[in-house]
Amino acid sequence: MTKEIYYTALEIYDSQTGDEFSWEKYIEWSKLTHLKELVSLDGLLNGLAFKPDFDSKDDWNYIVTDQNMVTVFFNSKNYVLEKVKDLKYYNFLAVVKEPNKEKAELETEFEFVGYDLIEKDGDISALTNCGGFDETFLPTDLNEYGLIPDFHKAKKVQKELPINNPAEHHADCYLYEVWRHKKIGRKTA
Repeated sequence: MTKEIYYTALEIYDSQTGDEFSWEKYIEWSKLTHLKELVSLDGLLNGLAFKPDFDSKDDWNYIVTDQNMVTVFFNSKNYVLEKVKDLKYYNFLAVVKEPNKEKAELETEFEFVGYDLIEKDGDISALTNCGGFDETFLPTDLNEYGLIPDFHKAKKVQKELPINNPAEHHADCYLYEVWRHKKIGRKTA
């Protein structure tokens, strides 16, 4: 069964773009000292790079909702690209919710960057914005983007988080497979 692929454009968060919650303070707080950039689906740390027009019936044709909640995902690659056409830098992402162990088949312009765990009732990443769940995973289990690189490890963490943290609402998460476009919206050296 092929899972649906959604698209989004999120703000870049790294040592050069951190503002309100500085990169240095974030690294110290999160203990993710090996990060080179945070490529998370977390709505607070990597916010949506554009604002959909919620008053437009046309925009609602592309906005993905989940259990009547508006998400930062869209069902059209072209819709997202049109919305960010005037922006210089952002992460153009393709995501699959609750993926299978076989990765999605995407255009070669996208590279797999890892798996994120986003709380079911919001948009907070259990991996990068909850202060850590050391009994379930360690900072070293995350790659240089703040994501889990291995599907089986990601599924294990997803399963164990609510068991090990029954009172923590951020621990009940959806698993997302995250791909980033290699060129669109990217900084070039």
